[in-house]
Amino acid sequence: MICWRETGEGEALTLLHGISSCAASWHKQFSGVAGCRLLAWDMPGYGDSPPLAAALPMAADYADALATMLERAGVEKTVLLGHSLGALVACAFAAVYPKRVKRLVLADPAQGYGQAAPERREQVWRSRQRQIAQGTEAMAESRADKLLRSGARVGDVATVAAGMRRLRPEGYLAAAWLLANEDIHRWLADWRGPLEVWCGEQDTITPPENAHALALRWRAPYLSIPQAGHASYLDNERFFNQQIARVIKEASDECTH
Repeated sequence: MICWRETGEGEALTLLHGISSCAASWHKQFSGVAGCRLLAWDMPGYGDSPPLAAALPMAADYADALATMLERAGVEKTVLLGHSLGALVACAFAAVYPKRVKRLVLADPAQGYGQAAPERREQVWRSRQRQIAQGTEAMAESRADKLLRSGARVGDVATVAAGMRRLRPEGYLAAAWLLANEDIHRWLADWRGPLEVWCGEQDTITPPENAHALALRWRAPYLSIPQAGHASYLDNERFFNQQIARVIKEASDECTH
């Protein structure tokens, strides 16, 4: 049973976190976004959610899990915002369940290595296995600040580190397999609805030039988030939340015309 956090009422906005995070990482959106029903899931194998049944699930498996969660939440249609690996899952959901997505936002998107050479995919997979084998404490100590802008606030580093410390090996490894073997573009090819791409200007994990190229490929608006690294929703929450408010308003306006 997938677990999620939610607050508010009105237009539904669903947030999908990245590979080393969880629903709790969106705390600045829960406290800073109003005028909508905000939902954030714990991806299968993360937080309080059990892992998927498949040992090596692919994006469609996560999309089905999200569909089940939204049914339980009574959400028929949602604005969908995926961050990092969550962007890949969001694209799969939008492709498989297009009538359930009003608008699709990809923030600091991880595009997957599905089109890379087998050697590269294997390298990515093995690298993630080594990371989690070192333990979540070591990961938090060595990687948390790398997800944020230079000179990031102590509290933001603590938020990222806390998410890493809560990682469960089975959930993380399943997501790592997804990252190494999926490709965001195969799913975007089947999405015909509104799409936009955001990226922190200081993102060194999924660099702005890669996110911009994705936006250009699919003729989508591109938004650079100033003073922000990969975890742009933490680094510059004010700007990020303003963009959420804009997207929600645009989605609501579409319903009234």
